[in-house]
Amino acid sequence: MTSGEVDSQKSSRAISWRNRAIIGGVIAVCAVIAYFILASFIPRWWAQRLGSLVHGSFTAGVWWGLVYGLLFTLGPLLLIVFAVRVWKRKGGRFMAGAAAIIAIVLALPNLMTLTIVLGSNSAAHAGEQVLNVDAPAFRGACAVGAIIGVLVFLALSALVGKRDLNRRKRAKAAATSADQPAETPPPTV
Repeated sequence: MTSGEVDSQKSSRAISWRNRAIIGGVIAVCAVIAYFILASFIPRWWAQRLGSLVHGSFTAGVWWGLVYGLLFTLGPLLLIVFAVRVWKRKGGRFMAGAAAIIAIVLALPNLMTLTIVLGSNSAAHAGEQVLNVDAPAFRGACAVGAIIGVLVFLALSALVGKRDLNRRKRAKAAATSADQPAETPPPTV
């Protein structure tokens, strides 16, 4: 290689890294702007959606809170386990990625409720007031539903783990018995 070609390669690499840095910076600035816009919008909007769903009914708040908490906790956990199992198989990376994205989308209702409960900005406080009036008991029931979802997930994981362990034990016992010669029973008189 001539020195001109080496200089040309170095220059193209520098331009490539410069372009990547600029694109990364633009993406970071856009992400920060989107965060601030969504942080002021999502809690109010989500609280209004829940308020229109519950209509101020305590019973409906408990029912929908349990359903949202259970469904939008258990579903993402099961999808993440599916994604991990598929990821281990060769060629399953697309399915694993799709399952992980669907799990994140499925968890969004609980995450949006969490922004209202844990948020400290004015939008979160406005969302809390809307939930207090239009969706009573929703937040507490949603937390209980999420806990039930985690417990159901742990129970299912334990059952599947026990089944897999028993399957491995049976396979090991079958392999061990196949390796040993069969014993002939003693003659009966």
